[in-house]
Amino acid sequence: MSLSEDETRQRLKAAVHYTVARMCQKMGEEQSREFSRQAVAAIAETAFRQCDIFAKDLEAFAKHAKRCTVSAEDVKLLARRSTALSVHIQKKSEEVEQEQKAFKKKRKSKESDQSKE
Repeated sequence: MSLSEDETRQRLKAAVHYTVARMCQKMGEEQSREFSRQAVAAIAETAFRQCDIFAKDLEAFAKHAKRCTVSAEDVKLLARRSTALSVHIQKKSEEVEQEQKAFKKKRKSKESDQSKE
């Protein structure tokens, strides 16, 4: 059973709306505020459109670099106009890089231990 692009888009929109509503509810409880349904819908629509723009930009960056896959460098390039987002993405990128190095080192050590046996 395959979904058409329109059905998939509608399901994604519904998921974004649901998530935004939950986040607004949580933030509203923390701040003793309420969000109207119209406000939640407007935030959800804005978030969905922004994600759509981001996806298209990321595809264009990868295509420009003659790649089929979006890389971390493309994401960093996308975030360049937002200082806070750029710093956050850079930190996360460094964390992932450190984890990958540690994993490779651990794997290499394990392989050398097995070859000694």
